[in-house]
Amino acid sequence: MKVIILGAGLVGGPMAIDLAHDSNFEVHIADQSKNQLNAIGQDLPITTIEQDLSDKLALQHLVKSYDYVINAVPGFMGYQTIKSVIKAGVNLIDIAFMPEDPADLDDLAKSNNVSAIVDCGVAPGMSNILMGYAHNQLDETINGTIYVGGLPRKRTWPWEYKAVFSPIDVIEEYTRPARLVENYKEIRKPALTELEQIDFPVVGTLDVFNTDGLRSLIRTIKARNLKEKTLRYPGYIEKIKILKASGFFDENEIEVNGTKIKPIDFTCALLFPNWKLEKGEADFTVMQIIVDGYKNGVYKKFKYDLYDELNSETGIHSMARTTGYTATSVLRLIERGYKVTPGVIFPEFLGKDETFVKGLLLELKGKNIIYTEEIT
Repeated sequence: MKVIILGAGLVGGPMAIDLAHDSNFEVHIADQSKNQLNAIGQDLPITTIEQDLSDKLALQHLVKSYDYVINAVPGFMGYQTIKSVIKAGVNLIDIAFMPEDPADLDDLAKSNNVSAIVDCGVAPGMSNILMGYAHNQLDETINGTIYVGGLPRKRTWPWEYKAVFSPIDVIEEYTRPARLVENYKEIRKPALTELEQIDFPVVGTLDVFNTDGLRSLIRTIKARNLKEKTLRYPGYIEKIKILKASGFFDENEIEVNGTKIKPIDFTCALLFPNWKLEKGEADFTVMQIIVDGYKNGVYKKFKYDLYDELNSETGIHSMARTTGYTATSVLRLIERGYKVTPGVIFPEFLGKDETFVKGLLLELKGKNIIYTEEIT
């Protein structure tokens, strides 16, 4: 299978390396950054392509010869990139997590006979797949809750936070209203609200707060209550609230000494070096998914736990592993014969197939990414 990965960042690069170890794939990766392309293992059979991926027509021309595309561009480019790939008639898996609704591309995908699996990372992604699986094991789903976060092992003042994603994508989570389901109705609450502290195995006490992470689950899972909360070290969120309240995330330009600048651009420029995970810097990912309801009139609860760390041998960060290897594992199952239909496919739809879910969990376990399951 001939595959191209769009984006050679801290997640795109590890996905290319992962697939390049599998003789069933011919792996190419494209990015406008020559430095990022050169950082990918030179001893592996990976073809690098230096190209501006925001050029829609050039992108369509680029991807036409591939069997599959993995979209790993920043979120603000995600929607248009998916649209261009669909127009080129190429199947894709997406981890860009764009703010737009990918369901709007469903008709386009069907008319071009393209399967577009979107939001296929860790959360959204595995969170959707496992919630979709648990939901389909029940006659009635009452509650669905997702707790998820990626954090540096070393807590460094002032932020005690690092990310494999661009700062603008992280800040988007803090500014966009959080959509939840309460009493079967979709509601909206400000991001960063309903702060509480919860103890997690291995990690200890973390702050949890509302973010807009449910995405498609709001309309695809019928449940009384659904919520997703992000995890951070205690105290972090208060600092973010100060920045937000002070206007550092504003999109409207202000003038400073005769120069116009968006506060959000200034903030990202300052935060990027502080939030960037450096090579070999230890991080971990923690996620917990809880779904409960009734089966044949009997109360039943599903709980999935993930704890993952930086791979010290490869130097690949945990958030890159848990995000990127979900996408590459799904692609491996497709390459082995799992059938997907044309259209936009949300991960929870994959969760309906128990054989697929078990196969995916086994693939990830082989990479030492282990989801523990507890059913009571």
